[in-house]
Amino acid sequence: MDLQPEKGGESPRPEEGEEMKPEGAKAIYDIERRGSDGKLNAIFENPLAQVSRHQLMADVERFCTRYNLMDHIDTFKKGALVSQNPDGALDLPELTEEDKVALRREKTHKWSQPMALFHLTIMCSIAAAVQGMDETVNNGAQRLYLERFNIKPFSDGGRFSQAMTDNLTGLIVGAPYLACAILGCWLTEPMNRYTARRGTIFITCMIAALASVWEGLANSWVNLFLARFFLGLGIGSKSSTVPIYAAECAPAPIRGALVMMWQMWTAFGIMLGNIMGVAFGGLEPDLAWRLMLGSTVVLPLIVCAQVYYCPESPRWLIEHNKIEKAFESFLILRPTELQAARDLYYAYVGVEIERKINRGKGFFSMLWELFTVPRNARATLASTIVMWLQQFCGVNIIAYYSTTIFVDSGYSMSSALLASMGTGILNWVFAIPAFLTIDTWGRRNLLLFQLALARPVPLLVWLFLLDRARRPRRAKQDWAW
Repeated sequence: MDLQPEKGGESPRPEEGEEMKPEGAKAIYDIERRGSDGKLNAIFENPLAQVSRHQLMADVERFCTRYNLMDHIDTFKKGALVSQNPDGALDLPELTEEDKVALRREKTHKWSQPMALFHLTIMCSIAAAVQGMDETVNNGAQRLYLERFNIKPFSDGGRFSQAMTDNLTGLIVGAPYLACAILGCWLTEPMNRYTARRGTIFITCMIAALASVWEGLANSWVNLFLARFFLGLGIGSKSSTVPIYAAECAPAPIRGALVMMWQMWTAFGIMLGNIMGVAFGGLEPDLAWRLMLGSTVVLPLIVCAQVYYCPESPRWLIEHNKIEKAFESFLILRPTELQAARDLYYAYVGVEIERKINRGKGFFSMLWELFTVPRNARATLASTIVMWLQQFCGVNIIAYYSTTIFVDSGYSMSSALLASMGTGILNWVFAIPAFLTIDTWGRRNLLLFQLALARPVPLLVWLFLLDRARRPRRAKQDWAW
């Protein structure tokens, strides 16, 4: 088949934002006609699968003409054919031997990727570690700053009732996620819309760095609460954006593993936060907790310095009609031009179909479809259950209060900090198998496996603490090692 563009000159490029109207009743984007037989799910799985070759080649030519990519039209035509039938791509006569070698290598050497992709992965991993540290440096610092601000019950020489002490402790500890729920998560969409993925990551990490300094300099519990609340404004948008950015930049064979990097390196950050408790635990108490909370300033600044050396998300660029820039991003993130063209055109078609489906719908109508469209409702229900179980499985109690739990169980402060560090290390170590198996075992199998194991563990922790509570308490230990 001749992959050269038709003679007669290029058609004029439409104005930015103008809708492209493919010719023919069976156009790729004619969802009403293509999905009328109840096969809409199949269209989402591969929107090119049931398209005729003639229509596909015509649409590729329109695409290249519209976005000034005619110099690469042969590559885009080959990429479209590969996207249409990935399993049979090696049998396509249009591909050169070099093309076939690249496609084979994509499966046999899936980690053989451009250094730019690994640089992006490192940046996203450090951003995840920022999240983990922000969560757990408070673990070791908590008892120290409560002592410093005299947040204790009257019975211990403090200035509050027991109920007020508990409420203030919970308010300060939980302030970041209070901010996430009220504002942080809701800022994700407008921040991504106007500043893109990289801009959102930069802003949220800068918030994390400033909040870390603020926490370390706090001179009252109100000041500390405000600093931690400010920290939460960044946590919400960062945790929503970084995994999406990684997914939009990653090639399909390792996409699950790269998205899994978020949880794995969040666990690493949790471990680092616990290590900071051990590292500074032997210092004078008022200095120790300030250094623990302030130690989180380093990693977000590293992310801020890195993020603009990474390419912008190609999908974000496609959604904002910056196709040429999206192609430049894919060329940086893929080993060959064929793979870049394939992924760009496939993503473009997906975005156009999404626009076609959502045209004329407002925010609330699309929100309603999360519960009324069967495909969406199943995904919404499953993800809600998983997220709910994650928050209520008890792991957050360990992450935020393990040092206090161990001290109240009779351990010295030094032993409690070491035990908390041990939980952080184990949390990270056991994230590694998930990273290695997510693209082979699958998400659902891993999820079911860990849920079955995670449910009995809080019961075992409770039984252990119950046994400790029945033993005579040791004398209170000094903060020093």
